[in-house]
Amino acid sequence: MGAVRLRGSAWILPETPETTELFQWLVQEIESFHGEVTLLHVDRIGNMTPEQVTALFHKARALEYQGAERGCREVLGQLDRYRTSHRGSVPHLRSKLDGVKRELDRIQSIDYLEAPIGRRARTLWETTAKRLRAVEARPHAPVSRHRASLPPAGSTWVTRPRPHIDRIASAWLIRRFYDAQAKFAFADAADAARKGIPFDVLGAEFGHHGDDCTFETLIKRFGIKDRRAQVIAEIVHEADLHDGKFTRNESTGVDLAINGLAEATRDDQDLLERGMAIFDGLYTVLKRKT
Repeated sequence: MGAVRLRGSAWILPETPETTELFQWLVQEIESFHGEVTLLHVDRIGNMTPEQVTALFHKARALEYQGAERGCREVLGQLDRYRTSHRGSVPHLRSKLDGVKRELDRIQSIDYLEAPIGRRARTLWETTAKRLRAVEARPHAPVSRHRASLPPAGSTWVTRPRPHIDRIASAWLIRRFYDAQAKFAFADAADAARKGIPFDVLGAEFGHHGDDCTFETLIKRFGIKDRRAQVIAEIVHEADLHDGKFTRNESTGVDLAINGLAEATRDDQDLLERGMAIFDGLYTVLKRKT
């Protein structure tokens, strides 16, 4: 979420509608496991200046941006070796640099106070991308059409417990448009990658990127052009992020239905399956409208 720890006793975020919703979601998650949590709105922190609070966020994001910069420098070093000896794989470098871009997008999405290093990291990525494009365009290294590989059929996709609208919709999309044999499991973010293909967990390849929710990320990665799926993407985006990007009246009703289902269904697997049935129905209804 981009929160920083305040002297070991609290986690803080700048207050916006988006961050407030993130913390409210976290409160619900903790309480669902019978934990204790208190959400506070504060105007100021008495023994810290605003500049000191900002510095906490800048320091946290700087560590992440530096990791992205290291990734860019690794690609640049491999590009130099490729140009002199033609050793190495240009598609591999493209895949690596695309991964760095996804990480930059993730960091930027939680860089609420715009750490100064962020501009430098993005500039370095653009410089690296420009050099890679120049190598790809040479006759001996044709433009790569490489696309990062997608999980094989029958994979287990793993997300956080107590799925809500974006996770349920994403599972429906995976099974309906990509892999009818896909299986789903639940784990904390730290364990997700060990149990399968993580989705809609912090830092996942198949998660929030830029201003896209996980459902939208999957639409793009799978190359889905289905009009009804695109409409559902807008509904899910609005219900999940509430950022006003799309005007979809259906989002309120679908979100309410999913929330009601979550309240009435304690088993996560049952909740996921019943939630996907809602999207089957929505997809069918949209057939008559689009």
